[in-house]
Order: sequence, then structure tokens, then C-alpha cells
Amino acid sequence: MSKVCDVTGKKPQFGKRLSHSHRRSNRRWNPNVQTKRYYLPSEKRWIKLNLSTKAVKTIDKRGIESVVAEMRRNGRRV
Repeated sequence: MSKVCDVTGKKPQFGKRLSHSHRRSNRRWNPNVQTKRYYLPSEKRWIKLNLSTKAVKTIDKRGIESVVAEMRRNGRRV
């Protein structure tokens, strides 16, 4: 599963790990991405989305229909 949120576009960030002796090595911060299923009443079907936890809260607040409409306006296929 790719670590990219379908709604917010969050993806892994990269940086350096710093040891006690200040040797630097590469590391990566992954977003908290979960797979969720939502029912679209207007289309009478289920959709599966990879969502960050912030996107789940956004869908709870605004509703799945409005979020999917915005995703389609931005050119994403749902």
C-alpha cells in the first residue's frame, strides 16, 4: 500500500537521523494512513480510500459526498 493520502495528499517526508555522536543517516517519517470504506448513497456503491487520520476527521465533519465532489474537481478518479 502506498503511504499517500487520497484526500489531503500527505506523503512521507525525509530527513536525517542524528545519533548521540552526531553521525547523520537518512530516515523517513510516514504519515498515519489507514484504508477506509465509505458508502456513496448517490451512486449506491462502496468506495475504498487510503486516508490520513486528518482526512478521516474532515470526512466526518463535511461528509463523504462533499469530499468526493472536491476530489473529482481536482482531477482525482474515485
